[in-house]
Amino acid sequence: MRDMNQERTERIIRAVAFDMDGVLIDSEPIYLRHTVKMLEMDHPQVTEEAMYPTVGMRSKEYRTFMADLLHMEEDPEFEKLLDRVNSECHVDYHSIMRPEVPGMLQTLREMGMKIALASSSSLSNIRQVLKECGIADYFDSIVSGESFVNGKPDPEIYLCTFERLGARPEECLVVEDSTYGVAAGAASGALVAALRDKRFSFDQSPADLQIDSLAEVPGIAGAGGRSV
Repeated sequence: MRDMNQERTERIIRAVAFDMDGVLIDSEPIYLRHTVKMLEMDHPQVTEEAMYPTVGMRSKEYRTFMADLLHMEEDPEFEKLLDRVNSECHVDYHSIMRPEVPGMLQTLREMGMKIALASSSSLSNIRQVLKECGIADYFDSIVSGESFVNGKPDPEIYLCTFERLGARPEECLVVEDSTYGVAAGAASGALVAALRDKRFSFDQSPADLQIDSLAEVPGIAGAGGRSV
């Protein structure tokens, strides 16, 4: 664990909110590789590196980014192409769930923490992932970025999540990975733990802490955000 803010005041943490892709499940490399494989023959500019900025984006922003990358208009032909790419991406979500997730969630539950998921993914995708991973029952609230005008890095999704949990931002711990997600968590006023991922050049500097495993989360929550 790396403490990014040595002067941070200790807090009483009552709730933990997680991002999904890249945090609970290691899905982002799979999505990127699949998209490149589907498009690179006709669109050689589509590389994994070129796709890195899409990590953490909502569907709306993702489609605009991809239209620019593919030099296409957001018209029916473009929508048909993206829909085909997405429909042919078959993922065994249970196999890419981080192995420490069930035990970590069980520990948080035993500590009396409220637990939420705040993801830019669609609600249908979130529900599918939680069902396949067998962890849906741990969550007190599930919030999709589809429901908001502004996606991450705007803090709106987290502020709504905290309200649903009945907790103030300063009583919440956000666990994120991407540049957009970390920025959203920090802007919300919550304590932010960023899960390191050396495969992507994420800017995690707004986070209070960096962690290498989700197994560290209960200790951080229980210690009020202090390094443990």
